[in-house]
Amino acid sequence: MKFFNVLGGVLLIGAAGVGGAWYAWGRDLPSVSDLDVLEYSGQTRVYDRAGSLVGTLSPSLSSGGSVNRNLLKASQISPWLQKAVVTSEDRRFYQHHGVDYIGIARGLVKGVLKNDLEGGSSITQQVVKNTLLADLQGARTPERKFKEAILAFQLERNFNKDQILNAYLNVIYWGDGGSSDIIGAGGAAHAYFRKEASELNLAESVYLTTLIPAPNSRYKSFQAYRPLMKDLLSRMVEDGQITQAEANAAWKTPIYPAGWRIGWNDDGTLRSAVLERPSRLGENLTLLEGVRRYPNQYYLQAVEKELLPIIGRKALYAGGRIYTGMSAQAQAAAEQASRGADLPDGATLGAALVRPDSGEVLALVGQKLTDGRPGDWNNATQARRQVGSSIKPLLYTLALQKGWKQSDTVLDAPISGTYQPMNYDRRWTGRYVTMRYSLDHSLNLPTVRIGQELGVPTFEAKLRELGLTPPADGGLSLTIGTLEASPLQMAAAYATFANGGLYYAPSLVRRVEDPRGKVLYTRPAPTPRRVWDAQTAWLGLDMLRGVVNDLTPAQGGLATRAQIPGWPVGGKTGTTNDIKDLWFAGVTPTVAGAVWVGRQEGGSLPAWAYSGEIPTPIWQQAVAGALQGQSPVSFREPPGITYRVVRQVNMAFRADQADQEPVARDGSGGTRSGFFPRRNTPAQAPAPQVQDTPGQDTRGQDLATPDTPPDTQPDSALPDDPSTGVGVQDIPALPDGGQDGSAQDGAAQNGGAQDGGAQDAAGQSGAGQDGAPQPFPDPAPPEPLPDSDLPAAIPDPAPPEPLPDPDELTPLPGTPAPSPDEIQPLN
Repeated sequence: MKFFNVLGGVLLIGAAGVGGAWYAWGRDLPSVSDLDVLEYSGQTRVYDRAGSLVGTLSPSLSSGGSVNRNLLKASQISPWLQKAVVTSEDRRFYQHHGVDYIGIARGLVKGVLKNDLEGGSSITQQVVKNTLLADLQGARTPERKFKEAILAFQLERNFNKDQILNAYLNVIYWGDGGSSDIIGAGGAAHAYFRKEASELNLAESVYLTTLIPAPNSRYKSFQAYRPLMKDLLSRMVEDGQITQAEANAAWKTPIYPAGWRIGWNDDGTLRSAVLERPSRLGENLTLLEGVRRYPNQYYLQAVEKELLPIIGRKALYAGGRIYTGMSAQAQAAAEQASRGADLPDGATLGAALVRPDSGEVLALVGQKLTDGRPGDWNNATQARRQVGSSIKPLLYTLALQKGWKQSDTVLDAPISGTYQPMNYDRRWTGRYVTMRYSLDHSLNLPTVRIGQELGVPTFEAKLRELGLTPPADGGLSLTIGTLEASPLQMAAAYATFANGGLYYAPSLVRRVEDPRGKVLYTRPAPTPRRVWDAQTAWLGLDMLRGVVNDLTPAQGGLATRAQIPGWPVGGKTGTTNDIKDLWFAGVTPTVAGAVWVGRQEGGSLPAWAYSGEIPTPIWQQAVAGALQGQSPVSFREPPGITYRVVRQVNMAFRADQADQEPVARDGSGGTRSGFFPRRNTPAQAPAPQVQDTPGQDTRGQDLATPDTPPDTQPDSALPDDPSTGVGVQDIPALPDGGQDGSAQDGAAQNGGAQDGGAQDAAGQSGAGQDGAPQPFPDPAPPEPLPDSDLPAAIPDPAPPEPLPDPDELTPLPGTPAPSPDEIQPLN
């Protein structure tokens, strides 16, 4: 009776322990249905907008931080390797139901005696560990072992043994391949023996199997681990996997793993073994990947992510057809621009191109492409990086929407209050500069004053309309770039300048069919949201075109390298604090896009890295390639626009504003008419704080570039500034704390992404520093600023030209027509 009482108590305690473990760890388990890729039956074909095949989708399996997208079926893997792995890793694989209790008991003993909970995992558990529980990163904890066991039982109920073994052989880590890990039997066969996995003989299969527990150390010690091969061959004979004769023959078979020079005796013993070139593993893997080249990988990856929540994994990988909005020409051009990009050491990139008239994604590149396998992280869609000065056109266009004119002037002088941004070169002119001038030179001080006057909440609301997510505590630093976004998000936001003010959410997939041709999904007609009226969008576009065309490189032009011969182009550079992120976002009539450059892990780029010289040419090459072969067309100008030459720059205006006096603003909300605002009481203009340093290069950076030297003589002796039209003697007193009170969050006042040169009061380097400091130039007669894209006089309205899209698919069946009063298709 006492025995049964004790037994009952033990069982009760055990049940309580299991119940507690389930309560703590078992309620948030992933679903084994996520591994239904084990059942994949065919390759899903993906087509571009012209109906041409651009790639196939196959499921991927992860192994910790790595992913294998080249899954092999059992028939593509040597049966010798399959048998060797079962004998080595899980001899009772075909007898247990997911968990090997004998192995667990052995592992628990090992854990008690050696404080090591590793060991005892079945092949099924290892599949779970390397896929469903990869986020635990192999942690040796009771939680992981408990979850492994539960999910292993579930996996065995859903899949047969051959499927599970095949998954294991596709997901297992087989060593360091240099630029990428060696994952799966296919990669291992190529890396170690330069052959297909199906071609491995018994000796090679046994060698690869003995590497699995510690591939990097065992590979480097061939002679020390050679006896393991004999031991494994003997156990395979015991298990009935091979005959003794086959084992003897395999022992005597010479093998030559990559990088090793080995001398063999006839009896299978070694004469010599020297590791000469361990780098051969990576070289062999690169040769394999060089053949595959992974074309269009990032676009295909994004297609997967878009469709998974819509049709599910089984339908996605069942072997049907997917029709997308990709332009094969644009994708190839973007990939070529990535391969040819001249980046700082350790930097990578992300690029996205979209059609302004639909939001369809034309091209995506998620990394700097090389000859090796691209990384799996897609910077074009997944990354969120501070955008620096590339946010400024959105703020300036918001001001134009509120009735401002690009000829209106804003004070370029320090700001009162706790938030103390600076221009990049830590100088200011103390003058009222036009909005056009301020954006052309990416000045921070006037930009922040615009934000003060419009109000940060108003700007945040506009950013949300444009598909962007402003930070909760951005404050005034938001106006110069603390917003985080992906290149695809920025491309979609900029597209509104090219299509008359309509925001389209980016989309990739048009239609999905199953293997029998049944339509599983048809994309609804793109539904736009009006974010700018047509005239405002045109005025913002006119300013963007000014950034690209107003200034020559010698004059400090920020984006001259974005110009595409024959095509009108507008865009803006951007850089963030400590040169961590470089941007260019821009538009043409048929393509909008954005490029980001930076370090994947974060951190500063070299001081010589300018956004006008690194991401801008990448954008230009990608977009020019996408447009190649098309006849250039113009942006569609809406009615009610006219032009005036202001300070030698041809600017667009609403017709009813064209002859109005410019308004001078200082951020306080007060305004003064004309280029020469006066004050009631004299006040000294603020003087720049940095001495001249002649001879520095300007090279198209995002600089505050004043036109006159620092004030060194009485106001009355100084001439008027020919660019701004403001006499120094006419500078009004600085406003007293004219900041938007809602933007004074102390957490947001330390600079943030201060492109163009902002620094906080503590002297931290500012974001958006798209260039190096330069001196005030000596006074010189003004030169006409080139603007080949704009007419010199008021143009006559011209009929709109259709946008070319020679590879356009026929409209999808059943697609509802857009509302004619809202959507104005460009083709």
